[in-house]
Amino acid sequence: MAELLVEVGALASASSTKARQVLIDQRLREPAIAAVLDATPQGLIGARETLLLEMARYQPNARSSAADLTALVRIYLLSRIDVMWWRDAGTFLTDIEVHHSVDLVDLDWLRRRDLLHFRYTEQPRTLVGRGVRALRRRVLPDATPRTAGLLFRRARREVVALLNDIGREFAAVTPAGTPPLWVTSLVRSAEHQYRLRRLGYAAMVPSGHCLGWAVDLEMEWFGRYGVRDTLAGLLLNRQRSGEINVVDEGQAWHVCLAPTATARLRRAYEAEMGI
Repeated sequence: MAELLVEVGALASASSTKARQVLIDQRLREPAIAAVLDATPQGLIGARETLLLEMARYQPNARSSAADLTALVRIYLLSRIDVMWWRDAGTFLTDIEVHHSVDLVDLDWLRRRDLLHFRYTEQPRTLVGRGVRALRRRVLPDATPRTAGLLFRRARREVVALLNDIGREFAAVTPAGTPPLWVTSLVRSAEHQYRLRRLGYAAMVPSGHCLGWAVDLEMEWFGRYGVRDTLAGLLLNRQRSGEINVVDEGQAWHVCLAPTATARLRRAYEAEMGI
């Protein structure tokens, strides 16, 4: 993977399009990469075609977490681990499905009962709400992360347990006054994923977000408190233990729960909620 990214970076110019395609053809057939891609619903050939199309369409912009072609390839390939893990999971196709799914719980209900060890903000739904958000950012520009907020304040029970677990661990190893863990994205519908793509975000498809098993955690903002690396270490330790997949996307890190961890986390959720 590291070698592939170096080679992609060396072939980043527009005149190297053909050479990049040859490189991708060769590298994706290497056993370590091919084994993952072949186990996704698209298979190796489908994943290859999707990646080449993503590269051909790529245009850098301020909204995208992919700062360059190298970042795009890295994000795409690492996110295929999510898709491999959850290849048999159903996708939330529409916004309505997300709002009404019995597999998801309402975070606001849990927050009002002080049952969450992480924070989030919702996207403003009205013109007045957007105005208030803009004013707050001008007056207190660094009080909260610069994120659009959640469109859906819903999550799987196991994901809530994971975030609570990480949130408690983060609070235990950081100085007093450090803000709690901050979640910038949770479950998304495929409908919303395509909406994000049209706006220029590096929203990959298929995506662990549309399966309900992936989240994005704010990282950059915690640098002002000197604890960004602390949070990164906690996440990477969990990745090494096989509990999560982690993709560094710059301002936020993408985190997907592994299927092998769901049973433990479901029990943890039920114990926390007194079920």
